[in-house]
Formats: sequence, C-alpha cells, structure tokens
Amino acid sequence: MESRLRVANQAVQPILVMFPLGLFAMAVMFDMADLLGGPSMLGALAYWNIIAGLVGGLLATLAGAVDVMFVRNADARRLGVLRGLINMGALVIFAVILMLRVQASDRAIGGGLFVVELLALALSIFGAWFAGKLATGHAPAFARAAAGNRTY
Repeated sequence: MESRLRVANQAVQPILVMFPLGLFAMAVMFDMADLLGGPSMLGALAYWNIIAGLVGGLLATLAGAVDVMFVRNADARRLGVLRGLINMGALVIFAVILMLRVQASDRAIGGGLFVVELLALALSIFGAWFAGKLATGHAPAFARAAAGNRTY
C-alpha cells in the first residue's frame, strides 16, 4: 500500500508515527524511574510526554486515514483499516492512562497502571512494525493468510 500523502516525495505517515512512539517510550522510562524511587518530577514529565504523544498520534492516524481513503484494492484497504485500528487502540489506552493520571496530585502512577502502560507501548510498537511491513509491500503472514496470500 503506497502512501498518497507525501512531502518532498517522502511518505508523511511513517515519519509522523515515530514522534508519538518515541514520546510514549520516554513516558514509560520516566514512569519506571519514578516507580524505582526517582524524583517526583518524573511522573509529571511522563504525563506531558503522553499528552504530546497523543497529539502526534492523532496526526499520524489522520495521515494514515488519508492514505487508506485512496486505496482501491479491497484487501489493501482492509489491511490499512486494521493498521489504523491498531494505532487507535494504542491511543485510546494511553488516553485512558492520561485521564487516570489527572486525579493524582503529582501525576504519578502505580504499578498496575504501569503494566497497562507497558502493554500500550507494546501495542504501539507492534502497530509501527505492522505499518512498516505494509509500507514496504510485505504484509505479515497472518495478514497474507486473511487476504488470500497476496502481498501489498
């Protein structure tokens, strides 16, 4: 599936995905350091990283939606929608984590919410990997099986 939204002949969506992915990874690292006894400021830094990651993630998702709108092949469109759903799922989980953090005075989280944050980061990484495979024209094996063994 080739990207239609381009700047200087480079696809925009893969570039935009890296910003929220990095911000979410930094939020997890800040939260880990906070849980291991670091300064309380680390919880606030993680909170603001999640906010910035959500804004960047929405922009990346919109760019991906523009790409999917112009795909004519039904199987490729289905895979593009799956890519978007994976990314939106990760964004929703991070948004819920953000809403739960608002209640805390220092924006810190506990161990249980940290595990959920790790799972959301893993889902984000999987979504980026899946989008990368689709962008290079090599759908993963589970996607090829669902689409009749074709590559996109």
